[in-house]
Amino acid sequence: MAIATQKTAAETAYLEGFDAGGDWLAAERQKGFDAFAVTGLPHRRMEDWKWTDLRQLIGKAYPPAKGGAVGDIDALAAKCPLKDIARGHLTFVNGEYDAGRSQLPASGDVEVTALSTASSALPIGETAADPIDGLNRAYVTDGAFIRIKAGSNADAPLELVFINSSRAEATFTTRNVIELEDGASATVFETHMGGHDAYVSNSVTEVRLGNGARLDRVKLQMEGAASYHLSNLKADLGAEAKLQDFTLTMGSATTRQQGFITFNGEHTDATVSGAFLLNRKQHNDTRLVVDHKVPNCVSRELFKCVMDDEARGIFQGKVIVRQDAQKTDGKQSSHALLLSPTAEFDAKPELEIYADDVVCGHGATSGDLDENLLFYLRARGIPEKKAKSMLISAFVAESFDDVDNEAVRDVLKDLADSWLAAR
Repeated sequence: MAIATQKTAAETAYLEGFDAGGDWLAAERQKGFDAFAVTGLPHRRMEDWKWTDLRQLIGKAYPPAKGGAVGDIDALAAKCPLKDIARGHLTFVNGEYDAGRSQLPASGDVEVTALSTASSALPIGETAADPIDGLNRAYVTDGAFIRIKAGSNADAPLELVFINSSRAEATFTTRNVIELEDGASATVFETHMGGHDAYVSNSVTEVRLGNGARLDRVKLQMEGAASYHLSNLKADLGAEAKLQDFTLTMGSATTRQQGFITFNGEHTDATVSGAFLLNRKQHNDTRLVVDHKVPNCVSRELFKCVMDDEARGIFQGKVIVRQDAQKTDGKQSSHALLLSPTAEFDAKPELEIYADDVVCGHGATSGDLDENLLFYLRARGIPEKKAKSMLISAFVAESFDDVDNEAVRDVLKDLADSWLAAR
């Protein structure tokens, strides 16, 4: 659907600020620009965007960033919660690779590079029918490319750190490609942090898993409080592959994150989970599309969402089961805890099933803390504030169980406890 003829200030800045550049990404940028020029920023007349109208929300011009570190980058980098667990780091500051703050693993079976330093064109997927993907492709400045060769093990965690800090309102655009060949395995952390300035962060992560490959991915979204965070995860899974993906969202004024998971091989397993911790007037819209194209695959989605003050959380989850995808086992659930009468949660679970031999289901709940459980704790001498924190922490912690790494689970719990203490 085309947007109205009149362009907003943000759209005008994007369209006038386009520069394909002269590197190997120039052709990809042109593809993205052509796609974005047709749609513009998404708006509420688009069904998938009815709760997050970016044409209205992004009212100012945020032209594509020209790079350059501004602000205390080292202070932000020091706060990365997973830095002591990861064994390698790729750091991107304001959309550009920062070699001085990066520590790459040894070469060999594990190939890690920044897109800007690649010697030749690397495989980037086709442009999706999504305005934010087109916008990302049009203005991408850098990102990470990770390839694990067949049969290799790279379970020592590798962290991708994205730090945005600019005194000028701008858009920072990065794109990552993670490719695991047959039988390979890897653990990747993705941390997004930012300063207090207003900016737009647009990040896409493409994942391609070969037959029998496994990827454990943990994403922390801790952007600046005045920022906009737009992100896409696009994962193509081969036969007998396994994906475990977890996202913790705490930052940004407005977040729109999307996941597109496609099963291309049989006997594949994908677990996609996440947690929201929102307060003030934060807005988080998560859309997840799981596409079962082949038989005998399993998918699980679990999101636990906590909203306080006037925060708003949204979960749109769709499971598609194609006609040939018999023996599919797919379940999704989203659960919201509303800590304030002015907080809001919207859920839109969907099942689109064309096969007849499947086990699929979805569920969504929302409500306040259980008064009976609260009474039980207080009757045992626990102060009310502490009792509430215990119940909230236990509610969120269920989503952490999908993360296999115990040290990472401890970090997630510490972050949740810090958020609870701050409120």
